[in-house]
Amino acid sequence: MLLNLLFNLRSQGLKVGTGEWLAFLNGLEQGLAESLDQLYFLARAVLVHTEAHYDSFDVAFTATFEGAELPEKLKEELAAWLAEARQAAGERVHHDFDSLEAMRKELEKRLREQKERHDGGAHWVGTGGSSPFGNSGRADQGMRIGGSGGGRSAVQVAGERRWAGYRTDLHLDVRDFKVALAMLRRFGREGQEKLDLDGTIEKTAKNAGEIELDIRRERINRVKLVLLMDTGGSMEPNAELVSRLFTAAKQSKTFKTFEAWHFHNCPYNWLYKDYRTYDRKPTAQVLEKLTPQHRLVWVGDASMAPWELFQGGGWGEPGPTGLQWLQRFTQRSPASIWLNPDPERYWDHPTVRAIGATMPMFPLTVDGLRRAMNKLRASH
Repeated sequence: MLLNLLFNLRSQGLKVGTGEWLAFLNGLEQGLAESLDQLYFLARAVLVHTEAHYDSFDVAFTATFEGAELPEKLKEELAAWLAEARQAAGERVHHDFDSLEAMRKELEKRLREQKERHDGGAHWVGTGGSSPFGNSGRADQGMRIGGSGGGRSAVQVAGERRWAGYRTDLHLDVRDFKVALAMLRRFGREGQEKLDLDGTIEKTAKNAGEIELDIRRERINRVKLVLLMDTGGSMEPNAELVSRLFTAAKQSKTFKTFEAWHFHNCPYNWLYKDYRTYDRKPTAQVLEKLTPQHRLVWVGDASMAPWELFQGGGWGEPGPTGLQWLQRFTQRSPASIWLNPDPERYWDHPTVRAIGATMPMFPLTVDGLRRAMNKLRASH
């Protein structure tokens, strides 16, 4: 069962190393987990690196141990037997179980044989005493039933997935977009001239008290951001998410310039400011004004009929294919990335692969956006 936990953790993308796994097993040998609840917290403390992975851990833990607990009705009956728990004094008593599964089977065996409540014994399920099953006793390992505790089982706690909001592979809100876009800022002294007081003091001190003014230009962000968004069709379910990105980019006043354009599936001969008002501009004119200093962020699922990407004009119009337009954009502004709102398991598609070969593609998630912004920053 513990090996299943390791496999389930790795299937959720948690990188559990050999040293960490051995440390976890050593903790079990030292008796640090005497119940499934304690096993949950021990495993999470040793095997998980960051709270962003807590939800993945809960998913793996639930998949491993769900169903390993007693039925709710039986637990209620046992709780009634153990309602008047008493605290037992004395030395801890050792019980030697080979595994958690062996302990569970032994508990089931004793429950089938037990006919009444027991207190202070060494074998039956009860309170006090040295039995490994029950509560308030002196056993060094076992399963707590009834008595004080968190009130919910480890599997129930894991099943609640209270840490889902900390995952880095989830969709973003406006604030997440703003934080990520702020990573693109690159300041240079290109603004109006102004007195740098600290620089003036430093230069004056080095000049033996003779006042020497330090006049510098204001530091402004050099980044020129262009956001190009796929609109309509298969992107309709992602409209709200893309709107958040557009809102964040528009509200971020730190870029030297910002402009946004819309297209459908991929750019053809026209790019649109607004499809509803038919406010558009020839793609060639937009392309002509771009420079290597521009940062291009494309957003779309990149999934379409192959002819829409590989045939001229896309819709039977004369002119370059959609893929050729994308290649021209990346040649003009090499700092270009594509954000895809679809899960990566859907990217094995001819048009998605073709666009991904033209420019780096990242999932439109917290983690994906961070990696995308780091890629653009490296292009400075």
